[in-house]
Amino acid sequence: MTVLKVAVAGASGRMGQMLVEAISADDDLQLTGALDVAGSPALGVDAGAFLGKPAGVKIEADLSTALANADFLIDFTRPEGTLKHLAYCAEHGIKMIIGTTGFDDAGKAAIAAAAEKTAIVFAPNMSVGVNVTLKLLEMAAKSFATGYDIEIIEAHHRHKVDAPSGTALKMGEVVADALGRDLNEVGVFAREGVTGERDPSSIGFATIRGGDIVGDHTVLFAGIGERVEISHKSSSRVTYAHGSLRAARFLADKSTGLFDMFDVLNLR
Repeated sequence: MTVLKVAVAGASGRMGQMLVEAISADDDLQLTGALDVAGSPALGVDAGAFLGKPAGVKIEADLSTALANADFLIDFTRPEGTLKHLAYCAEHGIKMIIGTTGFDDAGKAAIAAAAEKTAIVFAPNMSVGVNVTLKLLEMAAKSFATGYDIEIIEAHHRHKVDAPSGTALKMGEVVADALGRDLNEVGVFAREGVTGERDPSSIGFATIRGGDIVGDHTVLFAGIGERVEISHKSSSRVTYAHGSLRAARFLADKSTGLFDMFDVLNLR
């Protein structure tokens, strides 16, 4: 059995620790590196210490040290940090699984360019359930092309810094593409005051932030006399971790290329 050597960025954070735990539980994966930002109090600490069983890997800020023995890097950090990691991984042929959200067009272009040098799975949500939901939305949107108003409601914990969430935007993109629309033109991200009647071609977004909500997403198709809601609710970040590990296994035989979870789950 081939063992995949994986490093985790943001290893002391909530998602990072979930990834460390998931990797430690799988026989075909080995944690070989753990990254955190310079100045983090976790630097020098064993990445598995929170589990009560050392992983034998210390959390480092230096990329060359943390990634010296890694073939894969899983990154759920911030765009600026991910792009720094991306440049190093592209140069050294380290494959990446990127779950970071909030990239601008330049950041997305940098990821696409790096994929010419190494293999990357880039998705706003690594959950298997979310990606199956995206496929369902694609199918539903085609049936609700006329006579239905489309609204996307998402809720996350108080610490999330970007809005709407990357998953909500991806849902909007999937629906818009299925309808032959451009989300940049039809997306409505704020309503206040006298807004006038709703444009029937628009796709609205509503954002909720509070407490410890892991992630709730609902797409509402509201017609006359009925409404259809397609929802996904996350109760634990473990689903993102498990999806990320499936993405790593998918990349095992890839040397270059940009992929997403539809590729990983064969949902094309």
